[in-house]
Amino acid sequence: MRIIVILASAALLLLGAGSGEWKAEAQTPADSARVAPDSALSAAPENANAPYRYRYRLRTVVLDAGHGGKDRGCAGASAREADVALSLILALGKQIEENLPDVKVIYTRKTNVFVELDERAAIANRNHADLFISIHCNAGPSQSHGTEVWTMGLHKTDANLGVAQRENSVILQEKDYKTRYDGFDPRSPQSHILFSLFQSAYITNSLRFAQRVDRQLRTSVSRPSRGVKQAGFLVLWKSTMPSVLIESGFLTNPAEERYLNDKANQSYMAAGIYRAFREYKRELEGG
Repeated sequence: MRIIVILASAALLLLGAGSGEWKAEAQTPADSARVAPDSALSAAPENANAPYRYRYRLRTVVLDAGHGGKDRGCAGASAREADVALSLILALGKQIEENLPDVKVIYTRKTNVFVELDERAAIANRNHADLFISIHCNAGPSQSHGTEVWTMGLHKTDANLGVAQRENSVILQEKDYKTRYDGFDPRSPQSHILFSLFQSAYITNSLRFAQRVDRQLRTSVSRPSRGVKQAGFLVLWKSTMPSVLIESGFLTNPAEERYLNDKANQSYMAAGIYRAFREYKRELEGG
């Protein structure tokens, strides 16, 4: 049995870790069957004969406002995706900082600047983040409405592929994008299929957090939901931690544009995502 536990711990270490901290504490024999979340374990305790459980601490979150600078994203009659996404991210970050001071909040951008997609993931990786949250706005026919919460995965419909292709097309504005993204072509369905399983090591916790975001936006914020979905997003591609992309609504729908461009509604939506983050953190930490 001890050999199995040691091998399992080693396998978790190979998956790569965020900055989350694991603390060894005494446990009962019944607790020993618990499986750790997607992150690394701390070093084994000195007394190998004593029963222990490892307690996770979510310490760092990276918040990513989609688009920015020369990349304005999609647009409505007056609102731009880059601006709305930034407002939502800043409101979310403020709530985390004020209510969860033990969590370090890092932003990929806090102003209207352009950040390459691979650099957004690199910021999260360099800071050993435990969770990566990217917020965007959607585009579609004028009657389309509602939120979507995405994780990295194989797109199952042409509609899912279309959303990923739209968000990934920003790399066409980057220099040497074929070299930077290993020959990836955002216009090619085959390219999306090839890399869509890259984040499989973190999919369980990505979906766990995504489901909580979707539920909070539906219930506490009363936003219409289009569900939790999977597709190949470059911004999530190389992040070595659980990651989600939130489409906050459709700027191409006049009613949704008015809603998303309102500061009070942005605060409500940020509060819903914050509550999902708090739930997720407590669940992982066993609180």
